[in-house]
Amino acid sequence: MGMQGASHIVWDWNGTLFHDNDAIIGATNAAFAELGLEPITLEQYRALYCVPVPKFYERLMGRLPTDAEWLVMDETFHRYYAEHRVRCGLTQGAEQLLMDWVAGGRSQSILSMYVHDELVPLVRGFGIEPHFIRVDGRTGPSGGSKAEHMVRHLAALAGVDPSRTVVIGDAADDAVAALHVGAKAVLYTGGSHGRTSLEEAGVPVVDSLGEAVALAEEIAA
Repeated sequence: MGMQGASHIVWDWNGTLFHDNDAIIGATNAAFAELGLEPITLEQYRALYCVPVPKFYERLMGRLPTDAEWLVMDETFHRYYAEHRVRCGLTQGAEQLLMDWVAGGRSQSILSMYVHDELVPLVRGFGIEPHFIRVDGRTGPSGGSKAEHMVRHLAALAGVDPSRTVVIGDAADDAVAALHVGAKAVLYTGGSHGRTSLEEAGVPVVDSLGEAVALAEEIAA
């Protein structure tokens, strides 16, 4: 488990360690097509994306999707994403950063809102699972915030101090989840949010994972 008193990183997966922007945008547009909505670009996605996800759809539709529409869009999104994620890889430099963090006597874990039973074999397939003391994906329905999942995740990490924990993610919700448990956050611009929307979270925003790790080391010391 965690090194007693050592710094800890909780990594986000999609859009952070896993560079899956193309699959995310394709899956989003496939979901929109089910309701006859126009496709959007990555830039539009980054400007408008928010959690919970139905609110994101509201920004584009002018109203919240009905329960029936949400189920159709959610199922379409996950089916398309599962087919296209195979073309995606780790963010450049991520594996070396993970190795170096552990080599420095610190610990790290993954908490993702991606389905747990699909996340674990995906992480394992990249050969990086040994770098983490825990890998947690979402259990239960999709569309919610990461905050309560973060509570359970940290509670399961023996020896990890929330005050010396930094959440690294690509969404404002990662900062909300960190604050919820008394941890810190660094947000990365390479995923689902643009810099402008990330800066509204009031935490440090960086353009590379290398910068994120360097800052995590500093603020969790």
